[in-house]
Amino acid sequence: MSFFSFGQSAEIDVVLNDAETRKKAEHKTEDGKKDKYFLFYDGETVSGKVNVTVKNPGKRLEHQGIKIEFVGQIELYYDRGNHHEFVSLVKDLARPGEMTQSQTFDFEFTHVEKPYESYTGQNVKLRYFLRATVIRRLNDISKEMDIVVHTLSTYPELNSSIKMEVGIEDCLHIEFEYNKSKYHLKDVIVGKIYFLLVRIKIKHMEIDIIKRETTGTGPSVYHENDTIAKYEIMDGAPVRGESIPIRLFLAGYDLTPTMRDINKKFSVRYYLNLVLIDEEERRYFKQQEITLWRKGDVVRKSMSHQAAIASQRFEGSAASESALEQAAKEESG
Repeated sequence: MSFFSFGQSAEIDVVLNDAETRKKAEHKTEDGKKDKYFLFYDGETVSGKVNVTVKNPGKRLEHQGIKIEFVGQIELYYDRGNHHEFVSLVKDLARPGEMTQSQTFDFEFTHVEKPYESYTGQNVKLRYFLRATVIRRLNDISKEMDIVVHTLSTYPELNSSIKMEVGIEDCLHIEFEYNKSKYHLKDVIVGKIYFLLVRIKIKHMEIDIIKRETTGTGPSVYHENDTIAKYEIMDGAPVRGESIPIRLFLAGYDLTPTMRDINKKFSVRYYLNLVLIDEEERRYFKQQEITLWRKGDVVRKSMSHQAAIASQRFEGSAASESALEQAAKEESG
């Protein structure tokens, strides 16, 4: 906008070079809605054009320079005045001067480091964006374009199962086991629960996936817990010696990778919470942290064999034999 709406003004548009072919990813906005943004990964080049369109061709638009920035920043909602930038790159597109007609400027940020995943939470937001600016003496003209960054992980080498016991002396004793402690976002949690002693009347049992977002440090640290999923395991009273299988598919839930101490500003962790409710509405629960990670589209074939081995431990020999045969076919094929 020009000062007091007199004189020349302009509109800015940022267009990526590979906009027609680049993938888009859904991402939650601050108001809880989901939108689609261009998807990038760490180390990818970001290039395109900045179109500056003057409103009144022929009239002069004086400026102190034109630039484009690539910014990665963290915003804590309780401290909105401060934006913590962990990536800040600038390219000058034009020296100070004047424009009388629309112009297009090329830009390229080569092999940009994008160390963290885009995230919008209860109390914090991590975003990446391009910002093109026509610098003016009184009022700059600028345009921002958000992008989404996903961080990919490799398949964890050490991925031990989780085994735990929980109980109340002389009343309840159960063991539960999950096949892994690390899961990718499209994975399946496979497990079993064993009832060794049952002397209280249990009427309901479920597994919850809880997301814990931690912001701040020291005395001003703040935790926000959000129950992402509730999965009913059993409705009714179990008996001693009973074993209940668990299969929880993660793909249908709104999950992010685990984030630990991101830029010393926030963390996002996930927990499996086993909840038992008795007939007097008393709740018994046991919580266990799990690690979530994002897998790339290209997967080693041997992973299907590893998945089959994992299922063999939990699902009986007949089902797992066919799974192993299928995995072997995939590897040989």
